[in-house]
Amino acid sequence: MSLDRLGIEDFRCIQRAELALHERSNVISGANASGKTSLLEALFVLGRGRSFRTARTETLIRTGTIAWQLTGRLQRDGSSRPLGLRFGKDGMEARFAGRPVAGLAELATLLPAQAIDPEVHRLIEGGPQERRRFLDWGVFHVEPTFVEHWRRYQRALRQRNAALRAGQGAQAVKAWDPELIESGLQVAAFRSRYLESLAPAVAATAQRLLGEPLELALLQGWAADRSLADALEVSWPRDVERGLTHSGPHRADLSVRFSGAPARDRISRGQQKLAASALLLGQLRCDAALGSSVAALLVDDPAAELDAGNLERLLLEVVDLPAQLFVTALDPKNPALSRLPEGSRFHVEHGVVTRLI
Repeated sequence: MSLDRLGIEDFRCIQRAELALHERSNVISGANASGKTSLLEALFVLGRGRSFRTARTETLIRTGTIAWQLTGRLQRDGSSRPLGLRFGKDGMEARFAGRPVAGLAELATLLPAQAIDPEVHRLIEGGPQERRRFLDWGVFHVEPTFVEHWRRYQRALRQRNAALRAGQGAQAVKAWDPELIESGLQVAAFRSRYLESLAPAVAATAQRLLGEPLELALLQGWAADRSLADALEVSWPRDVERGLTHSGPHRADLSVRFSGAPARDRISRGQQKLAASALLLGQLRCDAALGSSVAALLVDDPAAELDAGNLERLLLEVVDLPAQLFVTALDPKNPALSRLPEGSRFHVEHGVVTRLI
């Protein structure tokens, strides 16, 4: 699967752009603040329905306008079908092949997009939510029923927390426990099974990028020596005091260790970027091996914080993936970029996109 056309209207600093894309490699060059990252962001939003730079979708609307619109054409199994996304005062609307897209989960299956951006190190040094999102993205693409159990769990969790905040008493709060436990155990089981495949792929990628493997382990969100039901009972007094459920897969984390210690405590910022990239690239390899389609990998300014040797190693890993590549660069003549396959080249200046090749 690949995206062979991209249309952008009133998105960030880009008033209008129409790009004919290469099925394998696309390099976007330009000075800082020229709009090249906004172009990558548009690709990411088209596949995810959200940005990798901000949680406020309304800020993506170009100043002085009222809505942004993204369009694309997906090539799959020899056929070409349109995909479109629009956001304005009435919210977001997505359509594929002339019909409404049911939600962000369906959108993510149409154009799976992953990004290595200058803030990718947050996967290592950030909070558990970053790593849970990373882990669940992979599980979602290889376990067809995962999203159903995850939604059931989130619904039960919201209802239980609402009852706690309202002070409704033990009977009303614990009425949600059976649904919470059943769906929560399913979510945890999916994560654990997926990690068995993910960990070796990440370890091998990290070995090539960092010289040592990363070690991954799932912290499931409650004490390993207790059942989830027992953990909920133990945390009950604190749940009542704070109006929140403190045990369950919503509290899970992915432990990432390097040389026997937490990676965030062991390695530099540049190495954190490589470690986080190893997580993402290992995940893409893992998912492809498990039968998931790999559509688009977006790499924003890979030269930032990396020396020439590390940059070359990263790009060699990127090129080895069965993905459509989108890479931004300050200097399109950087020798390391020669590692990328032949494809299309674009230049961005003041939000105007020009095709070079």
